[in-house]
This record gives sequence, structure tokens and C-alpha cells, in this order.
Amino acid sequence: NHRFAAAACMIRVCVRCALDTNLMGQLTDKEIRVALIRHLRGRPVAPKAVLEEVRVHNGNAIADVVAVHRAAHCYEIKGETDAIARIARQGSYYDQAFRRITLVTTENHLRQALRIAPAHWGVMVATSANHQARAGVEGPPMLRYVRKATISPRFDKQVALLALWKCELLTMCGVETKNVQKLSRANLSEMIAERKGAREVSASIAQLLLTRHINNGWPVAM
Repeated sequence: NHRFAAAACMIRVCVRCALDTNLMGQLTDKEIRVALIRHLRGRPVAPKAVLEEVRVHNGNAIADVVAVHRAAHCYEIKGETDAIARIARQGSYYDQAFRRITLVTTENHLRQALRIAPAHWGVMVATSANHQARAGVEGPPMLRYVRKATISPRFDKQVALLALWKCELLTMCGVETKNVQKLSRANLSEMIAERKGAREVSASIAQLLLTRHINNGWPVAM
């Protein structure tokens, strides 16, 4: 009985160790994020800046990485152990808040990602150092494009503007009057959306988000 109990205990320990070792070798959100930011900064036409953890859709969603070009490009990251199915819900938020969205994920999620992600989303695949090592390549995770992002047909100017604070929305209004200052964020967003086109709104949001991060000392990869 004692020998049987000891053997069972050893089996549990071995299984646990094997699982821990397997998880250690899986590509995480953090590793992909570092590789993505490095990739974006190294592109021939690099963004003006790269922001992390940007709240959008009135706080309903958080964009993992946002590349600030003339407009903001959202990058949603799903590592090997993440639930890829979540993009079905998150996607509706990003589609309204950004004109371009790209999903960055791993090989094990690729088939499902292509099925779930909207057709206008870009898709990138990250390959871990372990997979590269088996192929005789060493180094940090590598990224490759599966498809490029196109303009979101669901972009909503008014919803996109709700990523901004009230003071930022007032800046977009131009002339600040007492009547305008009394308006809520929702009313300000509605007013601006009626007056400005999608490109202008998207460009202004990108610049104001960048200014916010710089003024508050938040992480900005330039």
C-alpha cells in the first residue's frame, strides 16, 4: 500500500512537471507584445508612436497595442493559452473604435482566428523561439503576415470619440463656450461626429491619445 501510494505520488509530480514545462514553452501575450512593438518600430514606415493598454468604446474594451500613424491602428494579441473565441465579442468594440484592426496570434489559433476574425481584420502569426530552434533558428519570436488589415466598415465616429476624455473632446470642438463645456461626453461626441468626417475624427483621436500618454508619463514606444 505504501509503495502504491508513493508510486501514485511520483506519477502526479511527473505529470505536473511535464505540464509546467509545456506551459513554460508556450508563447505568451507578453512575449508577443514585445516582438510586435519591436516589429512596428522597425518597419520602413514606422508609426509615430506605439501605445499600450488603450481603453476604447467608453471603457468597454482595452486595446493591447495601438500604433499611431496618421490614424490609430489597433493590435489585439492572443497567445497560445488565450481563448481565441473572445475576439467574437471584443471585435465589435474594436470595429467601431478603430478604422484598422490586426489580430496577432499563434499557429495553434490560426485556423480558428481566420474563421472568427472579421474579413477586414489583418492577421499576423507569431512563432516562438522553441519552434524556431527546431527549425535551426534562434532568437525572439518572429512575426509574419497572413493578411493585411483593411478599413472597418463598422467604424462609428461617435463611438470612437468616447475613447477620449471630456477635456480632449473640448479641444476638438475648437471654440470653447460655456454652453459647450456644459455638454456631457456623449453629447460632445455626437456633436463632433456630426461636424467632422471619419478620417479627421480618426486622426484627431490618434494624436490626442498620443498627447495624453506623453503628458501623463505613460509608456510610449517612439
